[in-house]
Amino acid sequence: MVFQAWKRKCVPILLIALSFLVHLNVYPVSGHAADRPNIVFILADDLGYGDIKAFGGSRCNIDTPHFDKVCADGLRFTDAHVTDSVCIPSRTSMMTGRYAFRFGKAEPGGAWGFTGLRFPETQHTLGDMFRSAGYATGYVGKWHLGTRMTTLDGKVQGADNTDFTKPIQIGPTDFGSDDCFFLPGSLYMFPYAFIRGKQWQGSVTAKKGWSAFNRIGPAAEDFIDRDVLPTFCKESGRFINLHANQSRPFFLFVSLTAPHTPTSPELDFEGKSRIGIYGDFVMNGDACIGRIRKQLAEAGVWEDTLLMVASDHGPGHYSGRNREATANQMQEMEKDGHYSAGPWRGYKFSAFEGGLRIPFAATWPRVIEPGGVSHALIGLNDLMATWAEIAGAKLTAEQAPDSMSFASVLAHPELSHRQELVIRGTRTNAIRMGDWKLILGPGSGSSGPFYTEPKSEEAWQRAIEQFGRHPKNHQELESSVFVQLFNLKEDPGETQDLSASNEDLLREMITGYQRIISDGRSTPGKALSNDRDVKLFRPPPFVWSK
Repeated sequence: MVFQAWKRKCVPILLIALSFLVHLNVYPVSGHAADRPNIVFILADDLGYGDIKAFGGSRCNIDTPHFDKVCADGLRFTDAHVTDSVCIPSRTSMMTGRYAFRFGKAEPGGAWGFTGLRFPETQHTLGDMFRSAGYATGYVGKWHLGTRMTTLDGKVQGADNTDFTKPIQIGPTDFGSDDCFFLPGSLYMFPYAFIRGKQWQGSVTAKKGWSAFNRIGPAAEDFIDRDVLPTFCKESGRFINLHANQSRPFFLFVSLTAPHTPTSPELDFEGKSRIGIYGDFVMNGDACIGRIRKQLAEAGVWEDTLLMVASDHGPGHYSGRNREATANQMQEMEKDGHYSAGPWRGYKFSAFEGGLRIPFAATWPRVIEPGGVSHALIGLNDLMATWAEIAGAKLTAEQAPDSMSFASVLAHPELSHRQELVIRGTRTNAIRMGDWKLILGPGSGSSGPFYTEPKSEEAWQRAIEQFGRHPKNHQELESSVFVQLFNLKEDPGETQDLSASNEDLLREMITGYQRIISDGRSTPGKALSNDRDVKLFRPPPFVWSK
């Protein structure tokens, strides 16, 4: 047991040390890409691991030639994760290199796209990091990390008091984006209107709503849901052409709204997929990858660009052949052979792999060998440290405290850069340590109308019954009755809970998680503070009832 514990701890350290030594040979010795490539990141919304042919294989019935080509021309990651299986915290971790659970309360705001700032104005972000390295920075697409808007009455922004004739006060330009064109929320969240820089685009005087949730709210008169993806592609091309072959490289973050509901593909894509409207929208989003890649080639910068493509979390099972958001639609597609979550259990919102493991690939012609596959554990919170190393940016000890660079993996796919990763469902925390995954709660870690079985509250009730009484404190929740332990190498479907037979490993993983919380960071360095009280477990209130 001692040797096994040493092996679990020391082998990853040796691999990380090796990674540090070989990363010096990752980049070419001459040319523009030698130390300052352009970097483009395309992020899909609710795209499942199994929605991409290169990842889903025979269980994928959607044609995705452009994402597949990124994999064929570059490196495909099989063990890439987001930190959270829902949008805002997932994107917060990406944008800051800091686990979202460490942040305090968001600034007050209204519903949906009127949400307030999700982190303080002073927060260091990807845009700030690239600016410090001399990059031109751009953001196109869904934002959903909060804004501060100008209101008619000086009160908290909302659908009834926002002044759409005045610029917003705080947005992406205040977080490091020199050039931005974005939706405040997403395609199912009013206001349905674009913002360029800080200025609303068009006359925001209409009321509109789309399929799926049919949320009616403020909208620009000329805003049409099916035109959003081509508009984002056009804006991406504008940015690329403006900054191509200039004296400084550029960073472009493209945040798509597909395939999240409302399922609104361009007219040319309707009826293209074998599995219905959901597949049409996935194909439309995939085409955006191809369009942006073509824009890079036509601008003459393809060879000098690192392109990465990913999803913000797993698929929502409310999407499918019906445009209206309906629970468990994906199960109907599964009966016909298409599995959006791939081989993994669960969906968006859950702590199972289907909600957290994502399709992720990278291509960089002068560095990454074509057709590579990496099984390294990757978190998208690692993007900041990775890009900082590639771009030559300097991060202080306080910046990106949960981000670890995997730059060396790009040229050496056999390497690994991290051993531990905190991941979370909407109701439950989890942690990866190598092949092992510990879920700190029973059930799927999801609730609400679109939960994954078993529903969190129902699973907690059954666990209390098995325990024989209500627990008295958080320490008692560390019992194997209240947690789930899986070996993902032997059991990728998360079907066999091994917590009762692996008490030493269970204790080791709990201790590791506690350290990550208390240190305020998961990277080496001086301990930092969390912005709020953070606990291992997030049980529903009735757990403490007598």
